[in-house]
Amino acid sequence: MCSLFRRCLLAIVLMLVAGSALGQTQQLRICADPDNLPFSNRRQQGFENRIAELLAQDMHARLTYVWQRMGRGFIREYLGKSQCDLLVGIPATYAQVSATRPYYRSTYVFVSRRNARARPANLNDPELHSMRVGVQVLDDDYAPPAHALARRGMQRNVVGFETTGEAAPSIIRAVVNRRVDTAVVWGPLAGYFAKRYPGMLTLTPVQPEVDPPGLPFTYAIAMGVRKGNTQLRDRLQQFLDRHPKQIHTILHAYGVPQMEDRVTSAGGH
Repeated sequence: MCSLFRRCLLAIVLMLVAGSALGQTQQLRICADPDNLPFSNRRQQGFENRIAELLAQDMHARLTYVWQRMGRGFIREYLGKSQCDLLVGIPATYAQVSATRPYYRSTYVFVSRRNARARPANLNDPELHSMRVGVQVLDDDYAPPAHALARRGMQRNVVGFETTGEAAPSIIRAVVNRRVDTAVVWGPLAGYFAKRYPGMLTLTPVQPEVDPPGLPFTYAIAMGVRKGNTQLRDRLQQFLDRHPKQIHTILHAYGVPQMEDRVTSAGGH
């Protein structure tokens, strides 16, 4: 009788442990920007939302989001304090997180009209000195291409654009409407919004890929978790290793320039 009681008690304990473990894996909390297409938004229309859905299916987890604009202090306050579990897209070299291996590599691109007289491909192209060049404004600073242009004496050529929320497509629209002659835009954003103007624009990867002495325009993108959470990072890496084709298909559908594609006609993938 005593032996039977011990076996029953052990079975109950095991069931509780298993239930607790299951409860931990049932929820996958994604840190995400609520209004930042093509990456993510509350309606879950971005490509990072699509990848997160694929991840949750793979892990048999319930997907939830912690929505927050990813400005300064975000990693410390949200990921670092365990308010969420992971970031779907983060530069692989970002020191504040523990990152997987990269799952895609993209680049800044020149966005030009297909019928434009000049379509730059290089920051050293002399044509740029007589052109109005759109660049992204990030928080209270310009994106890296603006600094590279300024170093070449083209501060007055630069036209800044906010590229989040409702303003996200403004820099692409400015090229189409001839408000600027060309623009230098982060590839995923450029590819997504340029698809609205099929056959009208070209996207050309910026050269050089690294502007001396060390300003990069190409970035490898990974998933990131809180430092020390190697168990989750390794599970994410296993997911990425199992699903490269599906992830590539999602990125391609959103027009994300991946580094094997050198020059594309927007909307004609």
